[in-house]
Amino acid sequence: MTTITDLYPSRGTTEVTVPRQDPVVWGSPGTPGPIPANDLRGYEQNGFLAIDQLITDDEVAVYRREMDRLIADPAIRADERSIIERRSQEIRSVFEVHRISEVFARLVRDERVVGRARQILGSDVYVHQSRINVKPGFGAGGFYWHSDFETWHAEDGLANMRAVSVSIALTENHDTNGGLMIMPGSHRTFLGCAGATPEDNYKKSLQMQDAGTPSDEALTKMASEYGIKLFTGRSGSATWFDCNCMHGSGDNITPFPRSNVFIVFNSVENAAMEPFAAPVRRPEFIAARDFTPVR
Repeated sequence: MTTITDLYPSRGTTEVTVPRQDPVVWGSPGTPGPIPANDLRGYEQNGFLAIDQLITDDEVAVYRREMDRLIADPAIRADERSIIERRSQEIRSVFEVHRISEVFARLVRDERVVGRARQILGSDVYVHQSRINVKPGFGAGGFYWHSDFETWHAEDGLANMRAVSVSIALTENHDTNGGLMIMPGSHRTFLGCAGATPEDNYKKSLQMQDAGTPSDEALTKMASEYGIKLFTGRSGSATWFDCNCMHGSGDNITPFPRSNVFIVFNSVENAAMEPFAAPVRRPEFIAARDFTPVR
């Protein structure tokens, strides 16, 4: 048996902070890829990279139609991979969308998308998670502040910070409709949260985060140190961000929807093991156990 050292303890009796033990950019400086060297240095420093137009308007229209088709399908709504908004009873998210839809599967394989993931992570990659987020107007709920890696480490068994997320906008991101917020530089500090992980925690956390939520005191300290960046942009824009960025989004009380497709790439050299701080694995539609590289 191989003993794995837990570099990032969490879900204990107290909240802890640990300096990042892993690189941010795993590829060598000369690794070829679509990200220019200056942008890659900015990603390493800030933990994110914003792109004004990753996909064209015509492509956005294709993905919007496919998103609308999926959320209108009664079979998709009844599937456990669909998360329903509590207040409106509308679909909030559809997980494993690259397996449900060949249209979104092609997006995952697009070199503009997966090529950037390989460049950042320095290896072949697989999809740890994918979903469409549908954030309709008039009251769609937000996502509270959290580090994705804290959850993926504690509940999915990712040992190292060698994963990257991309959020591709399918609607315009205004400064008023519940956009993504990130604390720049927060990816360099791991915040281990207090409190044990309940069994089947995912059923609650996909609607409202509870376990793995930082304290007000910790968030105040981090926001004071790092500040908060709000991402806006036209449909077709994209934001890449490190797995350990402290991020969240507010409610959308405007009439204007905010929808996006969200893909998490993990290095094949960082494949999920057993959870570090949870009694059971999360379902595979949330945390993949198929580590086949994206081709």
